[in-house]
Order: sequence, then structure tokens, then C-alpha cells
Amino acid sequence: MTTAKPTPPGTHVKPTPPEIFIAHDVCMETRWENMYGRGYLTPASIFFIRNHTATPIIDAKTWRLRVEGPGVANPLELTYDDILAMPSTTAVRHLECAGNARVFFEEHQGRRAKGRPWRFGSYGVAEWTGVALREILERARIKPSAVDVMPTGLDDKRVERPMPVAKAMQDDTLLAYAMNGDVLPPDHGFPARVIVSGWVAVNSIKWVGTIFVSEEPIYVERNTVEYVLAGPGYAPEPPALGPVLTTTPVRSAIALAWPASLQAGSRIIRGHAWSGTGAIAAVEYSLDGGRSWAPAEIREPNIPAAGCRWEFLWDAKPGAHTITTRATDTEGHTQPAPDTVPWNDRGYEWGAYVAHPVEVV
Repeated sequence: MTTAKPTPPGTHVKPTPPEIFIAHDVCMETRWENMYGRGYLTPASIFFIRNHTATPIIDAKTWRLRVEGPGVANPLELTYDDILAMPSTTAVRHLECAGNARVFFEEHQGRRAKGRPWRFGSYGVAEWTGVALREILERARIKPSAVDVMPTGLDDKRVERPMPVAKAMQDDTLLAYAMNGDVLPPDHGFPARVIVSGWVAVNSIKWVGTIFVSEEPIYVERNTVEYVLAGPGYAPEPPALGPVLTTTPVRSAIALAWPASLQAGSRIIRGHAWSGTGAIAAVEYSLDGGRSWAPAEIREPNIPAAGCRWEFLWDAKPGAHTITTRATDTEGHTQPAPDTVPWNDRGYEWGAYVAHPVEVV
């Protein structure tokens, strides 16, 4: 199994202790046992970090957001105070790295994919407050001829990825400045980040400095080479190497360590389920590797593109066990069997159910 690489000192602002996070170079995976017994929202203190470089420290007083490109008639330069003065909106949405659960390609199909060996810990759900991106684009007088909108971050890598105008103009596509009712933390995008509801988190650009609006499709590394499905089962879609990732698949995960150890007796097993295309319609669990299934109880809230919590009562007997869960969303998508997920070279879109090992003592 791939070994996590140590994180260079000073890479992050918030504490990232090993009992909370698994370090993957500059990225931090939340240990899922820390999700047990918490509320619906993932606290910022345990929210995963998916960076491409060290967290930049940006002074809100000197920060500027430029809105420019041939797709707008009135280019803007906005200050932090300008953004705060605009009408605000709030949305509860999940963020998830496109490579979440990547390690299961190797564990279940025997082929290691490129990238960090995430299990489920690059997922979190938060309340995001900010300005509807549509509000900003309308002030820039977005043209009817506009095609793509591309935010670019102020990190060292200048991470950027375009989205269609229709997605940028949706009510729940935000330029967020607050997370869970507090100022957006530096590791999560201060002073402002984009939240693109239901899409892979690379589109939710952090530390935004520029929003470019085009009159033709935009092709950059992160929608042609990276964050596309490339492999023997996927045909190229030039200039992209394969189908371009957008929405996140339906998934479920158990809020226990991997592998887990529990005391024998009556135990409440809890976890989360989520989907980029809807709310969660059902969660089932299996104690025999997927041969038979029983319903888990879904706990409210259950928000589209954010997910739900679920639980069931288990009479845990001593010995080695597995617990498998699968979710179905309101659009009819159900987690499939592990051997049915097409392999791709970067390990994206693992949405199958998996057996969680549990030792009961």
C-alpha cells in the first residue's frame, strides 16, 4: 500500500495532528472515526485539506478580485469590502476531491492508480456563505455570447478550471467568504473561494484572484489532462484525454477507523452518504459482504449535493467482521459492486460499495 508522505512544516495554517488527519504530502485526509458523534456539518478544524501547494497567506486589505475577459462588457475590480457589501446567500454543500476513495481501485481491482491514496477522508460538508457568482457576473454585464467562466486561484500553482456559464449562473454557485458561520479559514480559501455545487472540488477554486469569462470553450490542464477519465475503457474527447469530470458520484462511508476495533455488545453504527446529483433516498447495510442488505435509518437534514447521516443498531459478536454500506440517491443512482467500476489511470470516480473491516473483542 502507498505510504503517506510527510507534510513540509508551515504548509498549513490550522493544526493538523495525526490523530485527526492522515498526511498525503501537502494534503490532509480526515480520519473518518473523527466524524462519529458530530453534527451534520464538518467542523473546519477537521475538514480535509486538498492543496496543490502550501496555503497562501493573503491580506484582505490588499486583495482584489478581477472579473474580466471577452465575455463581459464591464470588467470589474472588487475589494473584500465590495464583496461583503453585496447581497449574501448561504448554501449547505459538500466538497469532495475527485480522487476520493482512489485506494480501492488497487485494493479491489489490483491496479494502482496515480495520485494520493485517499480512502473516504477527502469529503466534508459545510455551510458556505457569500455572494451568488451570478450577482458578480451580472454586475460585470456578462454577454449573451459568453461560454465559459474560469476562476483562478492565487496559490503558487495558480489552480484554475472552467465551468459552463449555465453552471456559473446557478443559484447555489457561490463566491464564499464564510464557512460554518465564521470567516473562511486560510486553508479553505480565505479571503474568498468558489463553491460549485455537486461538482468535483477542483472546480471550487480557493483564494480566487481572477474570474475570466470567455466567448469560446476554455481548455486548460485541469480539464484536458487532469480531472478527466483516461484509461482503456474511455475514448479520448480531444483536446481532453477522456470524459471531463463534473458531478461527484453517490457514496457512503462508515464513521469508524480503518480497520476498526469495537467492544462486543449493542453498538450504534453511524456514517454519512452523499451525492452530487441529489439527496439520499436510501442507505442499506450488509454484514455478509453484500449478499443480503437491510435498511439503515436516515437522519435529517438530507440536503441535495450535501448528503445525510445514517445509523443502525448492531449486536456485535466477538470476531472478525465486515460492514458494507451502499447508498441510493433521489435520481436513482445506486452504489455498484466493486468489480463493476471501470478503472482509470488517475483513480477518479470510485463509487462502489466496499466492505469495512471490523474486529470485535
